[in-house]
Formats: sequence, C-alpha cells, structure tokens
Amino acid sequence: MTADSEGRGRTRRVRWVAGGAVVLALVLAGAAAFASARGDGESGVPAVDSADAGFARDMAVHHQQAVEMSFIVRDRTDDEDVRRLAYDIANTQANQRGMLLGWLDLWELPKAAPDGAGPMAWMGDEDGHGGHVAGHGGGGGGGLMPGMATKDELKRLGGLNGKQAEVFFLQLMTDHHKGGVSMAGACASLCAVEAEKRLARGMVEGQQSELGLMRDMLAARGAKPRT
Repeated sequence: MTADSEGRGRTRRVRWVAGGAVVLALVLAGAAAFASARGDGESGVPAVDSADAGFARDMAVHHQQAVEMSFIVRDRTDDEDVRRLAYDIANTQANQRGMLLGWLDLWELPKAAPDGAGPMAWMGDEDGHGGHVAGHGGGGGGGLMPGMATKDELKRLGGLNGKQAEVFFLQLMTDHHKGGVSMAGACASLCAVEAEKRLARGMVEGQQSELGLMRDMLAARGAKPRT
C-alpha cells in the first residue's frame, strides 16, 4: 500500500469515527431533550407558530450548516487550531441540533415551517425586519437566515486549501455565529419553555466566546472578519 492510499484510508477512518460521534451525539441529545422538557413540569405544548417551535426549527437548520462547514474545512487544512475549533463547533452544534429536533418530536410538531411562514417569522419585530431576515456579511439573499452562507460560498470553501481555507472558514463562521447569537438572544426573550430558554442563553455565551477566538485567529493570519 502506498503512502497516499494509506493517507486516504486514514482520512476515511477519521471521517467515519467523527460522523459516528455526531450521530451518537444526536441520539443522546434527543433523549436528553425529552427528559429535560418533562422535568420542567410544563404540561402545555407550544403552538406550531410559537417562538419555541420556530426557534427549534430554524436553529436546527442554522446549526446543520455550521456542522457542514466544519467538516469541509477539516479536510482542507492541516492546521491543528482550526481543525480543533471545527471539531468543537461540529460536536457542540450537532448536540444542540439533536435537542432542538427532540423537542419538536416531543411536541409532535412539524420540522418544516407552517405554510406561508418564512424563516425567522417567529421573531416578529425582534430582528427589526418583521421576521424577514437576509443573511449577514455577504452571505445574504432572499430567504436566508442570519449569517447563513450561500451555496456558492460553501462551494468556494470546498475548493480552497491551507491558509486560504482557514481564513474563509473563519470569516464564514464569524458571520454564522453573529446570526446565531441574534437568533438565540431572541429566543431567550420570546420563548416560553424554560429548558429551551436555557439552551438559547448557553448558545449566546458559547458563540460569543468563539467569536473572540475566531477574531484572534484571523488576526494571526493577517485577516479580519468580513463585517
């Protein structure tokens, strides 16, 4: 077996192990979501158009893209700091996504928005746009949630290597985190389910901390956030 084939095999094994860890995190987090929601003693189920249901739906989609970007950059750089950050983001947000989807299952609510309700409609005027939010930092466009990268940007990330991939990932994820903080902050104010409000507050704290880290990582590479 050549060195190249050994390397490819090792990469596949790493990808398999990481993917398995994410799936396991989703299963465990979903079970925890059921237990924590029941443990709060809440007997009512949120309405399909409530802030609780809307945040769970939209943030699950938002988190999925963060996981996708993290897996992309993991294969585009050998830098241990960036790979470690990507690993932490992928695991944390996959876990949280499992909790959000677990709540929707518990409440027996659809994972798609009601007919006619666009992304972020649950925020009302909290976002200053009446629930119609475009992406931040150049990632915007009709129907995109705050900070979401476009398909073209994801494709570009997948075509970069080394320092270029690191910088673009950090810029995209900075935009993504800023949008996520905005969404989570709105849930902390508008959501009624206490377990979900606690999760949202934890997202704000965690992503704000990572925003500072990514700003420093960009500066170390002679770059800065796009916004």
